[in-house]
Amino acid sequence: MDDERILDVSRRSFLSAGATALPVVAAIAPATAKTATTVGKHMDPRISNITLEINGRQHRLAVDTRMTLLDALREKLGLTGSKKGCDHGQCGACTVHVDGERHLSCLTLAVAAEGTKVVTIEGLEDSSGLHPMQQAFIDHDAFQCGYCTPGQIMSAVACVHEGHVHDDAEIREYMSGNLCRCAAYPNIVAAIKQAAAKMGQG
Repeated sequence: MDDERILDVSRRSFLSAGATALPVVAAIAPATAKTATTVGKHMDPRISNITLEINGRQHRLAVDTRMTLLDALREKLGLTGSKKGCDHGQCGACTVHVDGERHLSCLTLAVAAEGTKVVTIEGLEDSSGLHPMQQAFIDHDAFQCGYCTPGQIMSAVACVHEGHVHDDAEIREYMSGNLCRCAAYPNIVAAIKQAAAKMGQG
């Protein structure tokens, strides 16, 4: 039958060849498998070569296209200040600045950050010392275990730059995406108010 023929060879005639055909298939199969493996190894579509600007420095990375910015920071660059809390964008511990705006790095793909300027908690201070927000958190003891603190500080700096520091209620509203299991919220608000004054926004 026509539908049984592939390249003018029917299944019936191929099977009837028996021992003659099998060695040919056995010889071809390993070579085909080897070629496929080689191509898969060197041309994996899941790997992307990107350049990220982190804290003013350029970094060339080969990353899985599914890797988050948070994992790239922690696992590829050793910048462990940004914390992995919930890994679902609900706690704010992984907050970083991307082009001056706060972003949850656990929900941002590393490849999507290419061409942007990323600042992490490690890049917040400068040659003159701690950033005013970092110092304010120390002055007001605005942390206990400290796990959420990097994300709190990064969001707090953004909160000031966004102009959301007119009163305690507004600060709490615009910091509500950052959770503190130790409940240091009153101290955090006080720290933000102090830093805002020094940053010219109070």
